Amino acid sequence: MATLKVKDLSGSSAGTVKAADAVFSIEPNTFALHQVVRSQLAGLRAGTHSTKTRGKVRGGGKKPWRQKGTGRARQGTIRAPQWKGGGVVFGPQPRSYAFPVNNKVVKLAMRSALSAKLADGELTIVDGMTFDAPSTKAAAAAIAKLGLADKKVTVIVGSDDDNAYLSFRNLPYVRPLFAFEVNAYDLVDNSALVIAKEALGFIEEVLS
Repeated sequence: MATLKVKDLSGSSAGTVKAADAVFSIEPNTFALHQVVRSQLAGLRAGTHSTKTRGKVRGGGKKPWRQKGTGRARQGTIRAPQWKGGGVVFGPQPRSYAFPVNNKVVKLAMRSALSAKLADGELTIVDGMTFDAPSTKAAAAAIAKLGLADKKVTVIVGSDDDNAYLSFRNLPYVRPLFAFEVNAYDLVDNSALVIAKEALGFIEEVLS
């Protein structure tokens, strides 16, 4: 079992917690992580780009000139691709960029991300990360006391901790996530990863 240091919201030490080696102490698989992140980003693409082929451009129903006898090249429509205002050849059409990744690879990627964050010293476990009511001011103070005020931070709160989520979400440099929303991209797209102790067990259960 890996031993993780725990802090409280004031930045003080709050002991340690045992974590599964299979989640936090593996050799990061960079290929799996790259594949999953690429899949996530591809799925976010709108894919709404569109161009008109010659059959979709308005006009051009009449033959520009007769087939023979003019000395010019034969033409069938002024909406052919070689004409100004004509259709586009092999232009982009609406499509989905998403591609599937096996569930085992997705979990391997998340375990790799967590292990890499721990190895790089960018992982912080926080005990008692709860708020009586949503408070952006209290959340900002907590981030500052943890020494992360000048960093891009991903904060993972308990699956039902709405107050903590609402407290962090207004901070422009902080991305809060519920434990059930954890994904590979958000685990690596930051300079510091903060996980509530309450969410640690859920993450381990899902990824083990």
